[in-house]
Amino acid sequence: MSDDQNSRQGILSLTIKDKAVLYSAYMPFVKNGGLFVPTNKSYELGDEVFMLLTLMDEPEKIPIAGRVIWVTPRGAQGNRTAGIGVQFSEQDAAANAKVEEYLAGLLTSEKPTHTM
Repeated sequence: MSDDQNSRQGILSLTIKDKAVLYSAYMPFVKNGGLFVPTNKSYELGDEVFMLLTLMDEPEKIPIAGRVIWVTPRGAQGNRTAGIGVQFSEQDAAANAKVEEYLAGLLTSEKPTHTM
C-alpha cells in the first residue's frame, strides 16, 4: 500500500479566538481568501491540505480544503513564525465569507498584513 503524498500531513487544526490574530493571519490578497497557519511540519508549494478552523466562540469547526501557496521554514530570518500560507478552494467561499464577516471594518484599515 503506497502512502499518498498529499495526505501524509493529516488534518491541520487552527483555532483563532482573537480578531487581531485572525486579522494578522488572513490573506485578503489571495484569490478565494487564505490564512497563514503556524506549523513545524514540512510542506511543499502546491500541497493540498485539509484544515479544521475554529473561529472565536463558534461551536462548529469550519472544514477548509486548500493548497499551500507559501512556506516559511523553521529558522527563517527575522524570527518569523514557521508555517504555511493556505489558499482556500473555490468551494470554501462560505469559510472565507465567515472570516471576512469577523473582520468587517478591519480589512479597510491601513494596518499592513504579512510582508514577504
